[in-house]
Amino acid sequence: MTNFEIVVWAWIGLAIFLFLVQLFVTAPYGRHTHDGWGQRIPNRAGWIAMELVSLVVFGALFLSGPADKTAPMWFFFALWSAHYVNRSLIYPFRTRTGGKTMPIAIVLSAMAFNVVNGGLNGYYLGWLNDLYPPVWFADPRFIGGVILFSAGATTNVWADNKLIALRSGETEYAVPCGGLFMFVSCPNLFGEIVEWSGFALMCWNLPALSFAVWTAANLIPRALSHHRWYRQHFADYPAERTAVIPFIL
Repeated sequence: MTNFEIVVWAWIGLAIFLFLVQLFVTAPYGRHTHDGWGQRIPNRAGWIAMELVSLVVFGALFLSGPADKTAPMWFFFALWSAHYVNRSLIYPFRTRTGGKTMPIAIVLSAMAFNVVNGGLNGYYLGWLNDLYPPVWFADPRFIGGVILFSAGATTNVWADNKLIALRSGETEYAVPCGGLFMFVSCPNLFGEIVEWSGFALMCWNLPALSFAVWTAANLIPRALSHHRWYRQHFADYPAERTAVIPFIL
């Protein structure tokens, strides 16, 4: 096992540990915000800072690396970039978060997380990889991964649009309905988990797997917290809904 692989496996182990921690400690931003986490900054600025570093770090390492850039690798680069352009430069300006803030501590921890995940994946593809000839496009892992990634990204964007529209002109939270919201409280988070699981499948490498594990480790506890919040604040919240995985969790 190489030093790089040891680092990635340790990173996966940390994800599993923090998953267990987050089952009991809810990150204090969005609807879960509360005092006691130090200085705060505007929500929009926090979102941009958190997400932009992943785009920059991944892109810098991928583009500067000596590894030959084959067509499948450019495809991976395009998917990663498209996701984080949306998350860092489009989505924050579409949300209605005027007056909301988040703790700087949360922003910095998210930035660190994204630097490591973007760094591991960008470094692997830009500096270490030699596994993706053009015929990779015909590999069942690539095809299956693209299907999962596309379904997850579509679900994530659809659910985000639904939530943004729900807040249009509203000053309070409301219960989202329709589509996957009939089955889970957080289809946006479910979509993102599926999306990066698809990326791990199509790339079939350890850093991509680590990012999929981290995505699930971060978003499943968040979805469970959202689900509890909905049940606490809406007496008529649909009892049949699960938190993030339809019919299961």
